[in-house]
Amino acid sequence: MTRQEYYFCTEKMTVGYDGKPLIREIEMKVNRGEILTLIGPNGSGKSTILKSITRQLKTIGGTVYLDRTALQQLSNKDLSQKLAVVLTERMRSELMTCEDIVATGRYPYTGRLGILTEEDRKKVWAAMEMVHALELRERDFNAISDGQRQRILLARAICQEPEIIVLDEPTSFLDIRHKLELLAILKHMVSQKNVAVIMSLHELDLAQKISDFVICVHGEYIDRAGTPEEVFTSDYIRGLYGITEGVYNAQFGCVEMAGVKGAPEVFVIAGGGSGIRTFRKLQRLNIPFAAGVLHKNDVDYEVAKELASKVIAEQAFEAVSAERTEEALEVLRTCKKAVCCLESFGTMNAGNTRLVEEAKRLGILENPQEKSVL
Repeated sequence: MTRQEYYFCTEKMTVGYDGKPLIREIEMKVNRGEILTLIGPNGSGKSTILKSITRQLKTIGGTVYLDRTALQQLSNKDLSQKLAVVLTERMRSELMTCEDIVATGRYPYTGRLGILTEEDRKKVWAAMEMVHALELRERDFNAISDGQRQRILLARAICQEPEIIVLDEPTSFLDIRHKLELLAILKHMVSQKNVAVIMSLHELDLAQKISDFVICVHGEYIDRAGTPEEVFTSDYIRGLYGITEGVYNAQFGCVEMAGVKGAPEVFVIAGGGSGIRTFRKLQRLNIPFAAGVLHKNDVDYEVAKELASKVIAEQAFEAVSAERTEEALEVLRTCKKAVCCLESFGTMNAGNTRLVEEAKRLGILENPQEKSVL
């Protein structure tokens, strides 16, 4: 696509402070009905980019286009009718209620006196209701929690009826329920109201699930840009954030703590996701363990290969072979305990029943559900 075919884009934009470039030649492109997310380490410049594309910070070079018009050519009123901003910085809001704050989102549509009509009021209340904050209407904005404040600022952006919303870490300070509600609201606005969204996120699992496109901010130039499928790989994310302790698991979109090294003391018989809780518990207890026999397409294998000191694995879609079973038996016999997380066995992992039988014979098999285990 050419520049004219994008609702929002930048052309060789350079941002920084006091005339000193921080990130050079930034190319961002997003259409209405799409979500573009910035990720990257703390201090990499995500907030600087967002402030620059909303005219809160002067760009050092390049051009920002909104609806085919250079941003500097738009009046403040025209810009505020098209673009809403939700940043993390504190507002000066002495003696203002939460409803007063949300109502400022209607000012681009009022006259010079800023008097709201009944229709404006209805839009303010509807926006507050959408973010589940209507009960905060009469509360002092400075007397509510950070999470509640974030929801009020989102309501202000919603009642502004923008064509594009820019948000800086909108899920900060929110509990898991309100994180999901906020992202669901953004998704609704994108799909139902054809709004474009540009935001920064620290939660990689959420960024991976909600974004249409991702820009990775690190260093003097944009490090990588693409779809979540192109960006979120275990090796790339580890390098982007400089992860040295633990790993990022792209399959699950989450991090795992570093595995415990050493000769395995516990053998875990698992499969089909049954062993993950036990793997993580053993890691927390700093107990080295072995796991097997796991198929390489099993979700248990994805976690075990990061946390276990030894994994005995079989090829995907193949029945557990005698060779892998014998390998697992040798390891099991060196362990102090064995745990079977499976309630039943199928055709493909029937060989693991021999592990259970051997653990019983050795008197080391324990039930993972019992509190005394581990």
